[in-house]
Amino acid sequence: MSGFPTRISFSQAQTIIDGVAGSHRLPEERVSLSDAYDRIAARDVLATMPLPPFDNSAMDGFAFRYADVSTASTEGLLVIGDQFAGCALNLVVGAGQCVRITTGAALPSGADSIVMREMTRIEAGRVYTTGPLQQGAHVRRTGEDLRTGERIVQNGSVLTATRVAMLASAGQAQVTVARRPTVAVFTTGDELIEPGLPLRRGEIYNSNRALLMGLLRAEGLQPTAWPTLPDDAGRMTAALMDAASSFDVVLTCGAVSAGEKDFIPEMLQSRGQVHFWKVQMKPGMPLLFGTLGRAQFLGLPGNPVSVLATWLTLGRSLLDGLQGRAEPRECWKARLSHGFDKRNPRREFLRGRVHSGGDAMLNVTPDPADGSHRLAAAARSDALIVLPEGERLFDAGSIVDVLPY
Repeated sequence: MSGFPTRISFSQAQTIIDGVAGSHRLPEERVSLSDAYDRIAARDVLATMPLPPFDNSAMDGFAFRYADVSTASTEGLLVIGDQFAGCALNLVVGAGQCVRITTGAALPSGADSIVMREMTRIEAGRVYTTGPLQQGAHVRRTGEDLRTGERIVQNGSVLTATRVAMLASAGQAQVTVARRPTVAVFTTGDELIEPGLPLRRGEIYNSNRALLMGLLRAEGLQPTAWPTLPDDAGRMTAALMDAASSFDVVLTCGAVSAGEKDFIPEMLQSRGQVHFWKVQMKPGMPLLFGTLGRAQFLGLPGNPVSVLATWLTLGRSLLDGLQGRAEPRECWKARLSHGFDKRNPRREFLRGRVHSGGDAMLNVTPDPADGSHRLAAAARSDALIVLPEGERLFDAGSIVDVLPY
């Protein structure tokens, strides 16, 4: 097909996707903490209070003045009250006195140390210590975890459960996040039949829809699956233009290569804008990326392993960029359990299984079924093995990048 950008390297494709996504950031929205998990923070959040907000006890025991440490072991300390976690009672500890205290309770005025309950004995209302004590022991100081004005969450970070918990502990009921993209999912081909229906010779069940919907839902998205598109240019164009008018991202599987019924590249060129078509990667070379209507358009190849590889590498990058994610995806280093003879110049993504060796090193075993149609190999694997551009023999023990999935 003439007039299309030439095949580009994987790194160039990554750069283009990052640039387009960065210039089409999705708007911000405020959500409650219950809806914030796994979202992307759209602003820095600074602490408006210290954590802990007051000096408190790290143990069940007795609060006392360390100046009375010798008295505590010989004459005992007079218990003047109880301070449980909750409202502070404004107790004041004087010379020779102590307060019974529970974990998390506010440290009474005058006290500066806690003795654990297990290191005391009580006789006639007095507490005697039975072991060595340290000044300031078991006291959680105001602001030792977080100071007022310190950053709790950084713009572009993923709101993990622990980060959401930090927001809650700092009294934040809501947080500003990037809006999640709306995604339309299309599969294409007259040969595709829905699972559960009778299959005739020449037909195959539609696995790509289930694969893409699962991958998208794993990202916390709520994609919309459209009916399978027939190999008809007019009907395909009408459906894709319809979706592109109301979704942030349109994803397709199939019809992006150079066959007689691969209509999508020319449709995108005539109705939208092609950013690139064909990437030097294996599998997934016919990947198509552009803009159609208000949507970013990503045309994935039709083979299921190509769908997996292109989504995990470049597809997720597009959605991450649209949401302003600043934290990189997990990429591990692992040792090849046996050699692999790479005989093509493209960046290659093998399916493999990661396991830990007795030396505490991660090892990865490539699956021998490396065809892009071999979905069973992807199902029994748990990572993509990344082999850089160029032909070479990777010996057993070679260190490679792996992308877990």
